[in-house]
Parts: sequence; structure tokens; C-alpha cells
Amino acid sequence: MVIKLSLIVPFYNEEAAISHFVNGILPVLDAMAGTEWEILCVDDGSSDDTLRKLISLSETDARFRVLELSRNFGKEAALTAGLDAASGDAVVIIDADLQDPPDMIPQMVRSWRDGAEVVLGRRIDRSSDSMLKRKTALWFYSLHNRLAHIRIPENVGDFRLMDRCVVEALKRLPERQRFMKGLFAWVGFRTVTLDYVRAPRAAGLTKFSGYSLWNFALEGFTSFSSAPIRLWTYLGTVGALLAILYALFIVFRTIVCGNPVPGYASLFVAIIFFSSVQIISIGMLGEYIGRIYMETKQRPIYVLRRTY
Repeated sequence: MVIKLSLIVPFYNEEAAISHFVNGILPVLDAMAGTEWEILCVDDGSSDDTLRKLISLSETDARFRVLELSRNFGKEAALTAGLDAASGDAVVIIDADLQDPPDMIPQMVRSWRDGAEVVLGRRIDRSSDSMLKRKTALWFYSLHNRLAHIRIPENVGDFRLMDRCVVEALKRLPERQRFMKGLFAWVGFRTVTLDYVRAPRAAGLTKFSGYSLWNFALEGFTSFSSAPIRLWTYLGTVGALLAILYALFIVFRTIVCGNPVPGYASLFVAIIFFSSVQIISIGMLGEYIGRIYMETKQRPIYVLRRTY
């Protein structure tokens, strides 16, 4: 039985990586017997020569389709555009930098043929990443899985194969503020995990700065857990109890020892501390209200300018 495989590849200023990606992916896909395939290259508003090179590639090989977004919407939106356009029986998400090995795709397809509906690629060696990135990723997965009801598999990125039924389930999720790793985990389905060693980038530089990774982590926490906002309720309750106990202590001391002239240092520290707690809690509340505000606008996740 011939199956159709769709590959979704987001591109953002990856002109240096395109030739490496094509040379790495084509031998693998061409060698897979009984498989038709298409590669959906989603250009996420690139400002370099990425789009022109992708269009040229699609003109020489019709199995490459290029989705040009009207501007940079972010990787989550680019993945959503690819999922909406994919027509394969199974869909593989892979990055253009070749840090996820293309030669693992046939193994994924075999696991899928054996009954798996989701096949995950798990990084067992991330030595190609910096120490800071590895540590912060470890902290994120650990903290997220403690706070959220939906567990995200550790050291699993976007590299995965999904059956058509999984893709259709994802397309039914309407939220605009999208944290795809969480959505992938939320839909469930029968899952198999394959391990691999993460390679260095084939070309170019990562587009994720420390600031964008922090915002990405915050999106993950607030998308699948109300624990951060509940935490401030607990802190406020503890603070109120401590304040009551301290007030009782002051009354007792005044009755026993009189009312000495108080100093200003303790008062200043108390005001600054509780004011800071209030500001942080209001900020956390604002994160959730901001997401509600964005959802109520019902704007599209992305705008597709043209398909090549």
C-alpha cells in the first residue's frame, strides 16, 4: 500500500541552510519504497533570500510546496499553517537546520505502520547546545510538568510523526495563543518514542534569543496551568496570617512593655516587600487577562500571502 507523507518545515531567515537541508532530506525520502511525499516549506516572513530560494526549489521539484506568510508570525503559527495545508496520511515536523536527523524518518514511518499514531523524537544527547540552554530546558520541563495537568515529554521538541487523525484533532483546537508542544501532548493518542543524538546546526544561527525562550516558557506555563496565579493566592494567605500573628505580638508587647518609639527600617522593608508581592501578583494576573483579551479578538493565527 502506497502512503503519502507530508513534511512540514518552518523557515525563518534560513537561506544558508536550504541547500544542506535539501541534500540531507532528498536521499532519505527517495529511498523509501511505497511512499509518496511532499515537503511544505513555510516561510515565516523571512527578510533574507530564503523565500526566493524556496520558490526556485519548488519550480524545479513540484513535491516542494512553499507557503508564504504575510509577515513573521512565529514558529507556532508557521507549524499551524503547515498542519492546515498538509494532505498526507502521516505528517512529519522537522527543522531546516538538520539538528533533527532526516535518516530517522524511515524508522518513524515503520513505527507508524506498526500501529503508533504519534512517533516522538527524543534527544538523549544535547551536547551541541550550550550548557545554559540545556540547564534551562531541564528546569522548564521539570517545573512545567509539576505545575501543569498535561505532561510534556522531556527533551522532545517539534520533531515527530503524526497520523492523519492526530492532525485533524489538532486542527480542531481554536486557540490563538498557541504552545504547540503542549497541544501535541494534550490531544494524546498512541505514542512511541525514539531516541537520537542532537547534531549541531548544519548552517546559520539559531533564531531564538534568551528573551524569546523566556517568553516561550511563560506561554507554556500560562497555557496549560493556572498554578502560577493560584500560587499568589497561597502567598497572600500566608502573608495575611503572618501579619495577624505579628499584630497579636505587637499588642502583647505593648501591654507588657509599653509602646516604645518604633524604628522606620522594619516599616520600610515591610512596605517594599508587600508592595513588590502585589505588583508581581498583578503582573501574573495580567498575563492571563492578556491571553483572554487576545483570544476574544478571534484574529487568525496566521495570514497566508501566497502558495507556490
